Amino acid sequence: MNFTSLPTDAKSILAMKWQDYEHFYSDLESRSLNESTIDAWLDDWSALASCIDEQFTRLQVVTSQYTADEELQKQFDTFLDEGQPAAKAADQNIKEKLLASGLRPNGFEIALKMMQTEAEIFRAENLPLLAEEQKLANQYDKIMGATTVMWDGKEKTFWEMYTMYSYETERAVRERAWKALAERMYQNRDAINALWEKFMAVRLKIAENAGYPDYRTYMWKRKFRFDYTPDDCKSFHAAIEEVVVPAAKRVYERRRQRLGIEATRPWDRNVDQFGGSSLRPAKNVPELNSKALNVFEKVDPKFRKYYQTMMDHNLLDLESRKNKASGAYSLCYNVARLPFIFMSHTNTQLDVETILHEGGHAFHSFECAHLRYHQKAETYVPPEFAEVASMGMELLASPYLSQGPGSFYTAEENARARISHLESFIVFLPYMALVDAFQHWIYENPTEASDGKKCEEQWGELWDRFMKGIDFSGFDQYKKTYWHAQGHIHTSPFYYIEYGLALLGALQVFGNARVDQKQAVTDYRKALALGSTVSLPELFAAAGANFAFDGDTLKKAVDLMEEVIDEMETRL
Repeated sequence: MNFTSLPTDAKSILAMKWQDYEHFYSDLESRSLNESTIDAWLDDWSALASCIDEQFTRLQVVTSQYTADEELQKQFDTFLDEGQPAAKAADQNIKEKLLASGLRPNGFEIALKMMQTEAEIFRAENLPLLAEEQKLANQYDKIMGATTVMWDGKEKTFWEMYTMYSYETERAVRERAWKALAERMYQNRDAINALWEKFMAVRLKIAENAGYPDYRTYMWKRKFRFDYTPDDCKSFHAAIEEVVVPAAKRVYERRRQRLGIEATRPWDRNVDQFGGSSLRPAKNVPELNSKALNVFEKVDPKFRKYYQTMMDHNLLDLESRKNKASGAYSLCYNVARLPFIFMSHTNTQLDVETILHEGGHAFHSFECAHLRYHQKAETYVPPEFAEVASMGMELLASPYLSQGPGSFYTAEENARARISHLESFIVFLPYMALVDAFQHWIYENPTEASDGKKCEEQWGELWDRFMKGIDFSGFDQYKKTYWHAQGHIHTSPFYYIEYGLALLGALQVFGNARVDQKQAVTDYRKALALGSTVSLPELFAAAGANFAFDGDTLKKAVDLMEEVIDEMETRL
């Protein structure tokens, strides 16, 4: 069979049905596997798997772009109900065929280990449940996409309100905006708690069907967490509580003093603390793109080329609009071997940090594109390292945000931005520990945690443990329901500690760059290009970092951030 007949353009890929894929799978199942046939067989399987992956990704993208489009949602639901379950079952047969062959293609060791794990957890009866889980995630996105606020006679999106209460210099306006959005989010409480109960029922059934005692054990397998345990996560939480929470309190106290306020309230956490006007780095998307190109050029000319390719192929959706899902992401179209970036422009510092972050993910896809087999490319890269790519880019690019014409900032503005950025990393680590600890509690106590109101109580307790220095007095109900807006908890369970582990890795890359920027970028790119061909600790090592959970490594990272903050303060 000629696998080159598989579609390569978006329209044709989106039109594929299960019947169009089925005979390709039948061909792969029927062919003999030996040393002389394995390479061609893997190439064909890679082409087929890439096509199905791209169909899913394109449907995921368009439904997040247009959450109110019922026809698009129906198309995605049909794929989830009919195409994806059949394809996953057939793909599992192919994986088992490869594993049974005993063949070990060169460079495929990690992928084979992942496939073996997938074979262990695969249950056909879970396919409709996984499809149902994705539909629930789509419902969550729809709720969030429809979360708007009437503000001075105009309808504002979630992100427009978020940036207003985060960056508006007039405190009274920030407070009013925060309260308006918090109250609007609170109105989602019953809908999200009801949806949460459905999420839990589906997830617990998935774990039960797979033969695991709890959902966390199942997810540890599903996420290929070969190199660390739940106990390691809890050690990381404790180290953060000991080392980083005091540093975060220092951040909030400095902010309180600089702003001249009695306490750091929720609407005071991000506003410029040095008395200047709000940072407005790019008034529109074309300006954002132009300035991003300049920055990426300075980090490495290859990165400018990658970003220009995305611009040329319409692979950026950066506008803010109603009925667009919240959040930001970069996903790869595996047939085209090109990434796509999704975010919402706000003309704030958040835009710069987001485009650098998602740019790092996108460049990871470009760097992996040379790998021969789909199964050993970035699809299987551990997210703990994938986030090194994104956070590493934020840090590697930070010295260049004010250099030359067409820059995002003046030198003084960049000093403010970098202080804010590094302080955001310091205060993020306790929040990351909160989110991860919350998820461990959920799946250790699934009966209790199936009740959204009990989750609210636990979230509040964990917030008080990790989020010291923010005065939430008078708004306890909003604090306890803050987890409703943390999408990962709902749509990507257990995906959050990756950010903390990766940040620790990225900060080590940044520390290397402070000594030798060119070599640090070279090591960074070398690690990205490895895809999933080596283990997680080896990926970190290739980038010049250690994969770690301990307080000593955290302290070095905190010391580095505070050192740079001190340097930036001298430039104000």
